[in-house]
Order: sequence, then structure tokens, then C-alpha cells
Amino acid sequence: MTLSASRVVQTEATAEYIPREDWLARRSEAALEPERMIVDAHVHMGDRQVFRYMLPELLADIADGHDVRATVFIEWRSMYRRAGPSEMRPVGEIEFINGIAAQAASGQYGPHYACSAIVGNADFTLGDRVEPVLEAMIRAGGGRFCGIRPTTKWHPPTGIAPLPSTLPPGVMRQANFQDAARCLGRLGLSLDIWGYHTQLPDILALARAVPGTTVIVNHCGGPLGIGPYAGQHETMMRDWKAGMAALAREPNVVVKVGGLGTLSAGFTFHKADRPPSSAELADAWRPYIETVIELFGASRCLFESNFPGDKRVCSYTILWNAFKRLAAAGTESEKTALFSGTAMQVYRIGLSDLT
Repeated sequence: MTLSASRVVQTEATAEYIPREDWLARRSEAALEPERMIVDAHVHMGDRQVFRYMLPELLADIADGHDVRATVFIEWRSMYRRAGPSEMRPVGEIEFINGIAAQAASGQYGPHYACSAIVGNADFTLGDRVEPVLEAMIRAGGGRFCGIRPTTKWHPPTGIAPLPSTLPPGVMRQANFQDAARCLGRLGLSLDIWGYHTQLPDILALARAVPGTTVIVNHCGGPLGIGPYAGQHETMMRDWKAGMAALAREPNVVVKVGGLGTLSAGFTFHKADRPPSSAELADAWRPYIETVIELFGASRCLFESNFPGDKRVCSYTILWNAFKRLAAAGTESEKTALFSGTAMQVYRIGLSDLT
């Protein structure tokens, strides 16, 4: 990925987010089980102030041997409309991403179906009034738009500076937020949620309030390893496991398995002299990933790359090798669910769309 110096904000926080191609090149692996079909449930794309990640960058990352048949785009606040009602401006991102999806679907750039499903962002403080926004996104998405990931992550600011939030606490318990989430269910759309593990009780309350809406918990439920949780692993794991166990009892909840390369998770692989191997990543992530799969079952779990976010830790090939190591003991049907089946069901991607 080529980074334009004019796009890079030179602060310590953003520098830690930016992938370093020269550092990533210090370790390479061949793809394990290259014949296994993958539908990557979580990829961002856009042209942001920090760096650019578009179709050429994605295709370069997935070119090393895994059969990544399709990707699901998750909102990244890029290419919003610059004019018009503020609540309609995020529709611009759907228009932009649908264009990229059409590029990929042409076959001119290879067999990969980028952005075969599209998840946008919308202002859920609108409550029921978000419905016209969702309808505009449906029209703009060309049949690919399938849900929303609203802004939800929040923690008291002390020690959580790398991921600040301007939200009020308890936003997911507010009536207007829950009304907006119900709109998704009525329209056949899903709700992606990214919160820290300290917000799992709020996600639980939301899931119970909107039983007709599929709630997709991102990044293994957001275990925190920084700020007040740095050096408090046992406390965090106890609280995180309890929160995830409660969520697992709600039938409308599924979980994205991955996203542990975020700064908030507290791993420091990006500070080493060379990137971790897939075996090292599997060992480090095993307590989280095995717990999630055990609680929810493979049919309610989706592997995600969270690229380019997790690219600060490892290459795309190494990341999926780590997932394949972690899933090695599963049955063939469980592996199919984890790597493609659950994502296709949740995001309404037909097998005929990928051939």
C-alpha cells in the first residue's frame, strides 16, 4: 500500500495505526488450506486523512494464496456527500462503495467480489426518522446495502486516548437509538455494533429491546487491554466472558471473530522488530477466539480481517493463517460456517453471487 505523505497526520496515535510495508515484509508465510473459500466479514475502504485503502490496495493484500471470494464493506466515514441534509450525507459512502463493488464484479480485476455486501453509518439519534435515510441507502446500494454500523463505542476518556469518543454513556439504551435499530429489522437490515467489553451490558439491553433485528457484535466484543485494563488481564477476562456469555443467550446476536489487532486490545506485536507468525498470533488470540466460538457456536460466528486496521500487526495472509490454525480442530461444517457460511447468511450473499 502506497502512503502519500500529504495524507499522513504526524501524531504518535495515528502513526501506530498506519501499516508499515517494510516491516510487514520481514515475515512471510504460504497460505494454509488455500482451497478453503473465505468471505471476509469486515473490511474498510476509503480515502482518509490518515491513509488511503482502496480496491488496488485490497487486491494486493489478498493476492497471496487464500481463496478470498468476497468481502463485506464496513463503514469508514469516507466519501460522505458535502452538501444536502446532514443526515443524508452518509449516503455518499454507499454510492462510492457500490461503485467499487461494481468494478470488482466486472471481473476485470480478478475473481474477487469486493464489497459484495455494504454496511453504512447513520445517525441513530434520529430514532424512527432514520427510515428515509435507510431507504436512500437501499436505493444507492444496488442490492448490496445490508445494514448499519452506528457510532457506539464509549469509555471514560482516562487511558483510552487512542480511541476517543464524543458519545454520551449509555447511548444504546436510549429510546431513539433503539427505535432506529427496530427500523433496520423492519427493512430486513442488520445492525453492526462495535463497543468495548465494558459496554457489553448495554449491547445486551439493546439486543433484548430489538429481537427482530440481527445484532452483529464486532471484534470479539471489544476486550480492552489498555488504560485502566493495562495489567488487569484477569479482571478484564472475567468481565468480558460474563458479558459474552449473557449475549450468547440472545438468539438475534452473532459475533465477528477477529479485530484483536486494534490498539484497544492491548497487544504490542506492532512494536517488535518483526511481525508475529501466524502461530504466535493464534497462541495470543486463542483465549478470546476459542471462548467466543464455544459460547456462540460456529453458526453464529464470522471470521473478520478488520483490514486495513489489523494490518498494523500482520499481513493478510498471516492473519488468515492464524484463523485457520485456530479453527483446525473444528468439523468441516464448522469451518465452512466460520470462514464463509455465517457471513453469507447474515449479510445475504448468495453462492451464485460468488461464481
